[in-house]
Amino acid sequence: MPLTTIGFDADDTLWHNEQFFRLTEKHFATLLADHGEAEHISARLLEAEKRNLAVYGFGIKGFTLSMIETAIEVTEGRVPGSTIAEILAAGRDMLGHPVEALPHARETVERLAGAYHLVLITKGDLFDQERKLAASGLGDLFDAVEIVSDKSAATYARIFGRHGSPQTSMMVGNSLKSDVVPAIEAGSWGVYVPHELTWVLEHVEPPVEAPRFRQLVDLGELPALIESIGKEG
Repeated sequence: MPLTTIGFDADDTLWHNEQFFRLTEKHFATLLADHGEAEHISARLLEAEKRNLAVYGFGIKGFTLSMIETAIEVTEGRVPGSTIAEILAAGRDMLGHPVEALPHARETVERLAGAYHLVLITKGDLFDQERKLAASGLGDLFDAVEIVSDKSAATYARIFGRHGSPQTSMMVGNSLKSDVVPAIEAGSWGVYVPHELTWVLEHVEPPVEAPRFRQLVDLGELPALIESIGKEG
C-alpha cells in the first residue's frame, strides 16, 4: 500500500531540545554542590523524574518540579529559598529559549508538504509545544498537530486511523521507545533518526528484525527513503 501520511516527532527530530535539559541539569548540580557530587545529584533527579512522569507528564514544567523535589530531598528540607528561586528561574529560561531547527528539517518538511498528509505528533506540555511549533516557522507546513501525553501503539493507531490508516503511515523520530517501536507495533513504518543527545528513559534496542523499521543518518535522507518505499508498492 502506498504511503499517504507522514508523522514527525518534534523535540530533537525537528529542533534541538535535550541539550537545554542537560545544561540546566548541570547548573542544578552546581547549585547543590555542597550536598553531593554532580553524578549523585543527577541520579537523584532522574529518580524523581521517573516517579513524577505519571503525575506531571513530560516537559519542562515537570522537570522543574522534579528539580525542586530533588533539592528538598538532598538537603533534607534545608534548601534555601534563594536556591528554589534559581531553579524556578532556570525553568523559565528553558520555556523561553529560542527554537533552533535541526539540519535538513525545514527543507525536508517543505519538500514533503502537499505530497503527503503531514502530522506533527509530540508529547509534552501543551503550551510549550505550541510555542516551539509557532517559533519554528514550520507550523503551516503540517496538516495536523497532535500533542499527546504519551506515545504508545494505541496512540499511533488512533492518530493514523484518523489521518488515513496505520498501514499507509510512517512515523519519523529520534526516540526508538516513543517514535519508532510503538508506531511499528501499530502497523506503521517507523523511521529512526538518531540525535546525539537522547534522554536515558527513551533508550531501547532498535527493532532491527522488523520489516518496517528503517534508520537514517539525518532528515535529509527521508525523501529518498519515502520514494524507495513507494516504488516497493
